[in-house]
Amino acid sequence: MGPEALAQVLRPLKAQSVPPPLLVGLSAADDAAVYQINEQQAIISTADFFPPVVDDPYAFGAIAAANAMSDVYAMGGEVLMAINLVAWPDDLEMELLSEILRGGAETVARAQAVIAGGHTVSDREPKYGLAVTGSVHPQRIFTKGGAQPGDLLVLSKPLGTGLITTAHKRNQVTEEDLAAAVASMTRLNREASRALAELAATSGGVHAVTDVTGFGLLGHAWEMASQSLTSIRLAFSALPLLPHAAEYAARGCTPGGTSRNRAYFGPHVRLGQELDAVAEAILWDPQTSGGLLAAIAPELWPRLAALESSVPFWLIGEVTTRHTEEAQVSLEVY
Repeated sequence: MGPEALAQVLRPLKAQSVPPPLLVGLSAADDAAVYQINEQQAIISTADFFPPVVDDPYAFGAIAAANAMSDVYAMGGEVLMAINLVAWPDDLEMELLSEILRGGAETVARAQAVIAGGHTVSDREPKYGLAVTGSVHPQRIFTKGGAQPGDLLVLSKPLGTGLITTAHKRNQVTEEDLAAAVASMTRLNREASRALAELAATSGGVHAVTDVTGFGLLGHAWEMASQSLTSIRLAFSALPLLPHAAEYAARGCTPGGTSRNRAYFGPHVRLGQELDAVAEAILWDPQTSGGLLAAIAPELWPRLAALESSVPFWLIGEVTTRHTEEAQVSLEVY
């Protein structure tokens, strides 16, 4: 569902009263819900599922599982268990579903978590994902809000998954480029989240975190800016890209979500005149299992950069100005 339709659907729910133990809910849209159990423990709950983005069933299962668990990592938590969510056509081979579930289960196992059950329905189009339960200390939750002027913006995965998977659907992608995209999409955000959590615990200064998924880099950066009441500047030349993502953008391999993202978030964004249609396609590209976007105090960057071999982060922008209302917030790309 596109951002405009989603905002309209959720609007009535945001007016409902919220019990105090619900630390993160619909009042300020975030990556997952967080419910406090006691002074030391809070539960993270999220769900995500979608149709296949690649032909290989095992890879699709692994991608969908990594994508669903990413919301827990965006909140600073660890995954405890997951429930399979499956929609499956009656006339499609069950062996394919077995491979999807195997890919999901082995990816959840890499997170040191477990598949604890599931639910299936019949549907004309196959879909797979997870309902995920995680845990976090109530005082160590990452949220989208909280970015501060002077913060640096860092990203933990390259962009371009939507462009490359669309090229794959059109039989225009090379095996090497698709393999690079699959490797990125199946890589868990667990280590990136842990690196940020360690910095937050020892030094503070991790002020806002989200993961970059269906709304694209600009959509999720805007959510961070608007909830923090700050403006953001991004440097296009600093963005990490998957191999040949720009070439696929030049060929017009843009998914449908690109135009929806541009239509909804576009009025809030100022793009430099030197940025062409290819740059726009990259900036608005819906990501599957994208990286973590974090606003951090400048003094933390050298410590994150030192982790490059094990946990890559790219410095892509900065938080500029504090505002008193959302209407003053801006997102600029130069």
